[in-house]
Amino acid sequence: MESAFASASAISDQRQKIEQYKHILSTVISSSDVVQAKKFIDHLLSDDVPLVVSRQLLQTFAQELGRWEPETQKEIAHYALSQIRVVSFEEQVMIIREKLAELYESEQQWSKAAQMLSGINLDSGTRAVDDTFKLSKCVQIARLYLEDDDAVNAEAFIHKASFLITTIQHEVLTLEYKICYARILDLKRRFLEAALRYYDFSQIEKRQIGDQEIDEEALEQALSAAVTCTILAAAGPQRSRVLATLYKDERCSKLKIYPILQKVYLERILRKPEIEAFAEELKPHQKALLPDNFTVLDRAMIEHNLLSASKLYTNISFEELGTLLGIEPHKAEKIASKMIYEDRMRGSIDQVEAVIHFQDDSEELQQWDQQIVGLCQALNEVLDGMAKKGMAIPV
Repeated sequence: MESAFASASAISDQRQKIEQYKHILSTVISSSDVVQAKKFIDHLLSDDVPLVVSRQLLQTFAQELGRWEPETQKEIAHYALSQIRVVSFEEQVMIIREKLAELYESEQQWSKAAQMLSGINLDSGTRAVDDTFKLSKCVQIARLYLEDDDAVNAEAFIHKASFLITTIQHEVLTLEYKICYARILDLKRRFLEAALRYYDFSQIEKRQIGDQEIDEEALEQALSAAVTCTILAAAGPQRSRVLATLYKDERCSKLKIYPILQKVYLERILRKPEIEAFAEELKPHQKALLPDNFTVLDRAMIEHNLLSASKLYTNISFEELGTLLGIEPHKAEKIASKMIYEDRMRGSIDQVEAVIHFQDDSEELQQWDQQIVGLCQALNEVLDGMAKKGMAIPV
């Protein structure tokens, strides 16, 4: 091998030199010898080989990585990355990283694949990087992190993509960006925002976007995810508005979780068997344990049942409310006080009597109706006055 290197480096004609090195590379690849492959990399990066030659040969080497066995490919590629000066070989490093990421992805090592791609310099000062390429890599990295439910790292790359998405007209990447964003919001338990994005995706009318086909099953899954996230969202007026939108969508009646959507929309109290059936459809992060020792699902169901109780009762004691919700009275009081404080439920708490008093919205609605009636009467009086004076009234 040493004599072959010496012979190739002694050739003065650049074209012949490259051909000789390619012949050596072909021999190294066919032998599957890791030691010889590392020696070949070391020689290409030495001062014996001109930069213009080593760049071309390292590019060929990177493109041929797939011919090795997976474990051999990993060892050689990682060695190459550790030895190469990135500033001088950005293009070659990018190809090696993409090959490794592809290998890790095929092995379902999602985070490793994402980490490999994240090492690509997308803000290079030495080579022009297309904005569409930057966007595609950011979205791809976010998608890979999401496969491992890593919302923190995924959000970092989606945040980078958000600066590019408004300036690039690319339907496929825009669609993938929206899906990733919805999944990130879901993982971060920002359920109402996630629900709106899932619902937006479920309403796509086009079935072919670029080379990507949108099937009915994907749209149904997005709609189901929108319903699930809405049910898990914090109970209150905003959630009620989204529930109304979903309940009125005829497609929801065909979903498996429609019965619980109906009960939640109609503000009926949910019983344990219904909650357990719903829990079977949830993902792990949607059943995760919170700092207050309630799960995400528990908290959502307790808040929903508490809001439903506020429509049925004028007032209720802490003890009775705890029994109704299946929790201790002081915990019921704490949750109720938080919902009242955040304007998600109307009422007041009498701690001396240990009673919660609920306020009905009907009185406010009646006042609103009376104000509208008063406004209409005043307008009629103005119009009558204009008619008596012979003034023209525009119709």
